[in-house]
Amino acid sequence: MQDEMRVLFVWLIYSSLFWSLSTFAQDVVDRGAVQYNRQGIPMKAAKKDSLQARDINADSITIFYRHIDSLGTHTLDSSITDITARFPMLFTHINMGTYGAADRSLLFTPKLQAGFDAGFHQFDVYKHTWNNARFYQTTRPYSEITYLLGSNAEQLIGLTHTQNRKPNFNVALNYRFSNMPGLYRTQNASHNNLNITAHYVSEKKRYESFFVFITNKHSVSENGGVRSASQIDSLALGDPYEVDTRLGSASAFTRNPFNTTVKTGNTYKETIGMYQHHYDFGQRDSIVKDTVTIHLFYPRLRLQHRIQWQSNSYLYKDVNADSTLYGKYFNYLLPKSADTVAFKDAWQQISNEFSVISYPEKKNQNQYVKAGIVLQNLQGRFGEAAAQSFTGYNVIALGEYRNRTRNNVWDVLAKAQLYLNGWNTADYDAYVSLQRQLSKRIGSLQIGLHNVNRTPSFVFDSRSNFPVKTTQPFIKENTVRLFATYQNPKKAFIVNGSYYLVSNYAYMDSFFTAKQEATLFNVLHLSAQKIFQLSKYWNWYTELHFQQTTGGAPVNLPHLLSINRLAFEGNFYTNLYLSAGIEARYYTRYKADGYSPFSGQFFYQNQYTVSNRPDINLFFNFRIKTFKTFIRLENINTFNITGGNTYNFTAQNYPMQGMWFRMGIWWTFIN
Repeated sequence: MQDEMRVLFVWLIYSSLFWSLSTFAQDVVDRGAVQYNRQGIPMKAAKKDSLQARDINADSITIFYRHIDSLGTHTLDSSITDITARFPMLFTHINMGTYGAADRSLLFTPKLQAGFDAGFHQFDVYKHTWNNARFYQTTRPYSEITYLLGSNAEQLIGLTHTQNRKPNFNVALNYRFSNMPGLYRTQNASHNNLNITAHYVSEKKRYESFFVFITNKHSVSENGGVRSASQIDSLALGDPYEVDTRLGSASAFTRNPFNTTVKTGNTYKETIGMYQHHYDFGQRDSIVKDTVTIHLFYPRLRLQHRIQWQSNSYLYKDVNADSTLYGKYFNYLLPKSADTVAFKDAWQQISNEFSVISYPEKKNQNQYVKAGIVLQNLQGRFGEAAAQSFTGYNVIALGEYRNRTRNNVWDVLAKAQLYLNGWNTADYDAYVSLQRQLSKRIGSLQIGLHNVNRTPSFVFDSRSNFPVKTTQPFIKENTVRLFATYQNPKKAFIVNGSYYLVSNYAYMDSFFTAKQEATLFNVLHLSAQKIFQLSKYWNWYTELHFQQTTGGAPVNLPHLLSINRLAFEGNFYTNLYLSAGIEARYYTRYKADGYSPFSGQFFYQNQYTVSNRPDINLFFNFRIKTFKTFIRLENINTFNITGGNTYNFTAQNYPMQGMWFRMGIWWTFIN
């Protein structure tokens, strides 16, 4: 109830902000010879006669968005082929049996980020992040409502709204709630995500500011997997809920889509506030078109400041812990007479970044040199009673050089962070990329290098309250990634290659123990994507990944991952856009990582091999003007003509869902 009240409170603040701002934005604002309506659309000056020139934008909208620290703009995606563009369920990822459960990539994805990291990432795919927040510019208020319903009362509800209160001031809200009661016992998963942004540019374009407020809450029950995989093949009623699980009390768990309480599992909470602003020194200019004056400003020197506050809480709790199950399946001894298990880490971070940015070329803001310094303060509290604590800081130097030529032929990016002092001293992150547009017919080629030296995540530290045992203190991990990408948009073709060199790799090798691999090992990852137009209405989308490890790496990966989609697509009856067909995902057999629900970590193992059928889905998607519908029948590969289902597994004792139905609508409104 507190979470619902919290969301309501934030929404009231958001609504109040709109109301208060509207008192300063009259229906028509007069600025000299030019008039603007409330949506920021320039209107011609009033004439002496009674006939007013009609606004050509009255029935249309121009909308785009950008990300922070990026000058590139993006338009809204109206495609209907791929549901993962709207639903956080990536084809290159797998989860622990249900949407909303712990999730990981089938591809090699080391942590390429220097500095402090708490170490809990199994729910990252469901989160809002500040660096992916959208800052819109729109000529009219824009809203999108989302509702998706799946089998077993699975549901996702979403709301997006943005509008320009003035031509130079935009606010936006993005809220998403997803809930899955669970196919198996103790498997309910609920995610609450809220993102509020605001963007302001002064009339003379010297001052600009960005504001982001984010809350993420993940409430996910954990069942530790089924006790016996053979039980699934002999279900009396054909319902997987009959299968006994390794964690959770069956009597205390109910399938209630409106109950998000977690009695056995993880509750993670995150709150982020970020404000970035800058002031520019440079040259002013203007363009006059008819009676409209467009003010231009060319920055030459920028002073920038960013302040960010972040609070995270990570809790695993089992209020009905069974000492017999903990001992039998996880070799974990509970304290005598204890019926509750709880592990908790909580962190607060506040950082201030001060930067100076120089623009050598007057009319090219994509060429700049940046230098700055970051002061970061950390505070951690461990255990439910917060009996232990940690306080630290970091002083970070950063630099960046970017040069995208005005003809878009060359794009050079070099940036680095160096931790000068504090908890993560000597951590660094260096990135270099060179991209060349070969020609419009041939495409572009990018090559680069990324080197990260980082302190292992804090969950591996002995001070963490989570039960991770290490035999010795860990030293810094070092990862070098050499990469190349060739793109040919005209041929709808992309080829990628990455070569990793990893040393001092920190990893889990059981439910509770962690190790560090001192020996250098290598990982090769090659991928290709292509769209084949088979006929006027038939398209084949294919994506292929190849992975290979050498040097005795403590990493198990499927050598081959293939994703294919055959779709009948086209525009029919003027406003009907249709995409229907079949899609399949296949990956070769491999020794899949295990999962520790107690610390939220995936761990390396060499005993159990996953060998699955291809995952096959049917889809029927269509769009009529601003109304989009996605209809899917998933995992039809599990259907057994003799009765029941043949389940695939993502890890030992973690079966996937059987045949699953989903239907979702995304409805857009332009006010």
